[in-house]
Amino acid sequence: MDHRRRRLLRLLASLPLAAALPAPARDGMAFGLTPVILDDQLGFLNQWKQWFEARLHTRLTFVQRLKYRDITDALLDEQLDAAWVCGYPYVRNRPYMELVAVPVYGGKPTYHSFIIRNHRLEGIQRIQQLKGRVFAYSDPDSNSGYLYPTYRFYQLGIRPQRFFRKTFFTWAHRNTVDAVASGLADAGAVDSYIWEQYRVHHPEVVRNTVVIERSPAFAFPPIVVRNTLPQSKKQQLQRILTGMTGDLQGRLLLRELGLDGFTPGSDALFAGIEGMWKTLSAHLGWLRQT
Repeated sequence: MDHRRRRLLRLLASLPLAAALPAPARDGMAFGLTPVILDDQLGFLNQWKQWFEARLHTRLTFVQRLKYRDITDALLDEQLDAAWVCGYPYVRNRPYMELVAVPVYGGKPTYHSFIIRNHRLEGIQRIQQLKGRVFAYSDPDSNSGYLYPTYRFYQLGIRPQRFFRKTFFTWAHRNTVDAVASGLADAGAVDSYIWEQYRVHHPEVVRNTVVIERSPAFAFPPIVVRNTLPQSKKQQLQRILTGMTGDLQGRLLLRELGLDGFTPGSDALFAGIEGMWKTLSAHLGWLRQT
């Protein structure tokens, strides 16, 4: 077993207990993050926090959790004021969350789901050739890491529990890349943005994966606020985010994130995600209930 696989297995074993940052202080703004930020970028959060605080004129606490559901629940319970969430939990909880901004990536407010395989499986060029293999999902509340691949299997008439030898959740897109690269999984579904950022930071890992399918474009994971947050604070946060491109330090921070900027966006952007969710919800047994 090579060192990457040992490291991944240790990480997966530790996931239920992991919490990257402390609980928020309620005298300022509490901002939740899912694993959209790579481990390599955690130092960047201190710079972003200082930049934010100078413009919010209040204390900001970033709260990072490994599971998307933990951040969603904290926002719904009003333990958080804002969060960078996935489009899938956003469309499911839209009455309780309000859209603030959508990142712009590659000139558009969209991204893709990538189906990747281990580079040694050269004969596999499409999903239908993965029969009997091990498949890794990223998170049950992830659009690119769970909803889209499940919808794609539905389109192809593939029942994952019968088609694959085994499926499992890694609980982070970077973990899915590691799992496929190391051979712990034969294939998996990941966020294109994170795969591409991981390729920049860890090309030695990502070169061991091959993209065999790219989804249609979906709305990029949005930044939202709880629906009880005062509108003045929501509008202030939106102005700050959409104004990053007009600020020198803001542009440097965006470069660190690999983003072009933020746009206010609209609910229409999320129609594709909502459509998949409603289709699969109408066919009992396709979506995991968590």
